[in-house]
Amino acid sequence: MALHIHEAWILLLVIPALVTPAAINHEDYPADEGDQTSSNDNLIFDDYRGKGCVDDSGFVYKLGERFFPGHSNCPCVCTEDGPVCDQPECPKIHPKCTKVEHNGCCPECKEVKNFCEYHGKNYKILEEFKPSPCEWCRCEPSNEVHCVVADCAVPECVNPVYEPEQCCPVCKNGPNCFAGTTIIPAGIEVKVDDCNICHCHNGDWWKPAQCSKRECQGKQAL
Repeated sequence: MALHIHEAWILLLVIPALVTPAAINHEDYPADEGDQTSSNDNLIFDDYRGKGCVDDSGFVYKLGERFFPGHSNCPCVCTEDGPVCDQPECPKIHPKCTKVEHNGCCPECKEVKNFCEYHGKNYKILEEFKPSPCEWCRCEPSNEVHCVVADCAVPECVNPVYEPEQCCPVCKNGPNCFAGTTIIPAGIEVKVDDCNICHCHNGDWWKPAQCSKRECQGKQAL
């Protein structure tokens, strides 16, 4: 009986030695999720400082390589200190621009108003209009309104009138001038009272009439 017990003890000592590390299948013992995550993180979040530059989409550029960080950015050069980008002087956007695109380094106007605004009204490009009887205007392609104001001649009378839809005043009764407070027609001598006969200056209708005294009818009657 003692012999059998001794042999069993020897077998218990030998069996663990027969099991080698190669015999263990690692697939039966998957790594912990924490270990897998840490290994994947090392692949995704590489540090490119001093080695390259990364654009908005995650693409890596080498040192000295020229690239665009994003669709609306200016071109940059990758340096050890990071991207060094151009800063050009962009043209000014038209104040009447209604559509601006930012697909390049500088913003670009794609649409400008196709009408002019003048005194609260809209006019088409190249449209001509008269905001008043003395103004002639046109809507220019630049969306600006250019106007010409009529230059009226000096009327040949002292009582001109303005007719509807007419720019310049007209002398409805022809040329005339003042003889005192009386308006007399030009071109003829007019007896304004019993002693004075007057006539208008030739061409100078705004000047007072020239008058000369004649023998008064009142005195003749006496």
